[in-house]
Amino acid sequence: MSAASHSHALPWRKSSRSSSNGACVEVAAMPAAVHVRDSKDPDGPMLTVGHDAWTHLIGVVSDGRIAR
Repeated sequence: MSAASHSHALPWRKSSRSSSNGACVEVAAMPAAVHVRDSKDPDGPMLTVGHDAWTHLIGVVSDGRIAR
């Protein structure tokens, strides 16, 4: 099964603040990892990271240590 076809089966979600032009990321948090993709290209590549890495990234962005 390819990553693209597998990605359609994941429970994707995006921020309620996302714009209508589709310029946002979608996230699928699963037990083993967190998957991230570009909402404009749902058949494109997805980034897969562990939960610790995802939690760290969200913390860094929320704290303003890197630009949003």
